Amino acid sequence: MPPKTTQTKPPANSTGAKRRGRPCKPRPVAASPHVDAFLDMLTAERGAALNTRMAYERDLADLGLWLAQRGLPLDKAGTEDLRGYLAYQHAAGGGDQKPAAPRTVARRLSAMRQFYRFLVSEGRRQDDPASALDSPKQGRPLPKILTVDEVTRMIDAAQTRGGPEGLRLVALLEVLYATGLRVSELVGLPMASILRDGRGLIVRGKGGKERMVPLSEPASAALAAYLPWRSHFILAGREGGPVAFMFPSRSSTNGHLTRQRFAQLLKELAIESGIDPEKVSPHVLRHAFATHLLDRGADLRSVQKMLGHADIATTQIYTHVVSERLKQVVHEHHPLARRKTVRTQ
Repeated sequence: MPPKTTQTKPPANSTGAKRRGRPCKPRPVAASPHVDAFLDMLTAERGAALNTRMAYERDLADLGLWLAQRGLPLDKAGTEDLRGYLAYQHAAGGGDQKPAAPRTVARRLSAMRQFYRFLVSEGRRQDDPASALDSPKQGRPLPKILTVDEVTRMIDAAQTRGGPEGLRLVALLEVLYATGLRVSELVGLPMASILRDGRGLIVRGKGGKERMVPLSEPASAALAAYLPWRSHFILAGREGGPVAFMFPSRSSTNGHLTRQRFAQLLKELAIESGIDPEKVSPHVLRHAFATHLLDRGADLRSVQKMLGHADIATTQIYTHVVSERLKQVVHEHHPLARRKTVRTQ
């Protein structure tokens, strides 16, 4: 007789597991065989980054699941069906009965528009149901930033650590604050990105576009101090791989320091520096880089190029940060800012 099979509990990382205090949700599956072809087109023809592809895949999967619950396949949805989905997003599409954020709705609408346009171009549909949808109005929240003093305190805290880990952390901070790189660009930098004179980097950003960013003297010095210790973070036999990373990691499957680990290190530094860790992240340091440059007279076009923004309108958000700070400075320090209005009879 065959042995009896016993039911086992789901593994710890299944749906019932918890991550960051919240239960993990099963990933929905998009109800269309054309999604993979669409995503492949985004990557091959438009040079979409991996993160963009994954976000669009999740967005279409969420839409596909919502439609499937109403008996509709993803590629057969009509305009009113899509309007219903967007209304659901505004009502409770963010999960836990909360509305989805306007930026999330806008991204999902973009995914829908591009997907149905793709179906039309491939002859899979005669009409585009997403063409008549209106874009949601988005607020324009100002980015969080750190002051120059707060950034300096974090760098000083990293320097007190010493050893290979401390040298690497100082190099990461100095390079990030000197260049404003995206965190994925920073941790994935190859050794070949350093210019011969050591005074700049060639960075491959979104869509595979390359840009050159200069390094400050402190950043160059921090890299020079760290690089002799770089081998400390490399597993034996891994150095001969196809890419030699500037910030390798022995514990990472992709060979370099992960974004998540770097974010954890920043929060640890924030606590050591007396800064609220909730206001510190790699992206906040990117914001600080841009804002501090504009504060000191850098032109917007140069900041755009260093940040790798395709559209200068994206960079203009930092001018609003500077304007708000200038208003606050005038209000707090101008000798006549708080004077009482004198009424004349």
